Amino acid sequence: MNIEKKFKLACESFAEYGVNAEVMMHQLDQFKLGIHAWQGDDVVGFENTDHALTGGCQVTGNYPGRARNADELRADLDLALKLIPGTHRVVLQGHQVDKMIPGHDRDAFTIENFQGWLDWAAGKGIGMDIAPAFYSHPKLDHGFSLSHPDGSIRKFWIEHGKRIRNIAAEFGKRLDTPSVCNFWMPDGFKDIPADRYSFRQRMVKSLDEIFTEKISPKLIRDAIESKLFGIGTESCTITSNEFCLLYAQTHGKMVCFDSGHFHPTESIGDKLSAVLNFMPEVLLHVSRGVHWDSDHVLVMNDQLLEIAREIAQYDYKNRVHIQLDYFDASINRIAAWVIGARNMQKALLLSLLEPRVQLMNYENQWDFTRRLALQEEAKMLPFGAIWDYYCQTHSVPCGEKYMNEIRIYEKETQRDD
Repeated sequence: MNIEKKFKLACESFAEYGVNAEVMMHQLDQFKLGIHAWQGDDVVGFENTDHALTGGCQVTGNYPGRARNADELRADLDLALKLIPGTHRVVLQGHQVDKMIPGHDRDAFTIENFQGWLDWAAGKGIGMDIAPAFYSHPKLDHGFSLSHPDGSIRKFWIEHGKRIRNIAAEFGKRLDTPSVCNFWMPDGFKDIPADRYSFRQRMVKSLDEIFTEKISPKLIRDAIESKLFGIGTESCTITSNEFCLLYAQTHGKMVCFDSGHFHPTESIGDKLSAVLNFMPEVLLHVSRGVHWDSDHVLVMNDQLLEIAREIAQYDYKNRVHIQLDYFDASINRIAAWVIGARNMQKALLLSLLEPRVQLMNYENQWDFTRRLALQEEAKMLPFGAIWDYYCQTHSVPCGEKYMNEIRIYEKETQRDD
């Protein structure tokens, strides 16, 4: 049976539950994912230095084909975006420069360092986001950046934050869509600290200084991201969840929830409805935590489905900015992008296709038994036929056929060393 016939039959099945599958496909088109560029270069960046990757980021694996410069990374992203249905965004880290200017460090970056990215995005008609890189640099001293006791070190990182915000504003202006600028700082202690307060006090002052310049929300959206722990910061992260949540709320910023930065039993989906009662927008970094690693490629698990359900069912597409955030060097990096992004889309589509009206009716009648029965039956509806048709309408391969193009590219274009 061909894809169109399967789709038609699937639509009839969903219609029996009051769900218009074609309408839901159009709604899925409105969700633009932020595709994280650092999956393609293993979070190394292109500053051409010997800096070790520091700050709690660890990328495991040695699969061949890591992008060595911005041109290679853009070529890899071109293929990934071609294999993901719809139109999406790309998210940079602040050291993924097109070029370095002699004598200029991160505290002197301008749009000139990222001009190739801006031209590339404009040519593709997509938005660009960017985040400062407060890691992998000699001035991340003892694991501290914006909270460091040394004022000269703080000044360096404060200026880097300011520069990246200005670059984000240039992205927003040229591309006619606000650029999300997310702040994640690795500052913290491996063992039990004697003084947490002073470090957090300095962090507040540093962030306040970075955000002194008021930039139109039409150009930039600022966010601040917490972390439960990191490699080398197991006992204390300066920017904890409470720190970031309160700073964002009191300073008019978005809070960023990374689904790999919480205890395994914590629900990011549950946090969304709570926070969106008090904040207009939030940023999501969607990853998959496994034990102490927060950054595995997305799979269709319960955590992802719960996040997608909250976003889709409450029509949060204009209030929740979805970015991916994982880095796996044990498999083909382009495939990692495509698998993760398509799983995020599948989770959103599956959530849109839920018989929400009936479920809400049962809940409003306090009939939790029928609510559970229907939730479970809905899992058996022919969602796959809708997804295949959705892919076909966007001229991308169905199933795992996208791997054919990735293997050809891997053989003909990517390095094999």
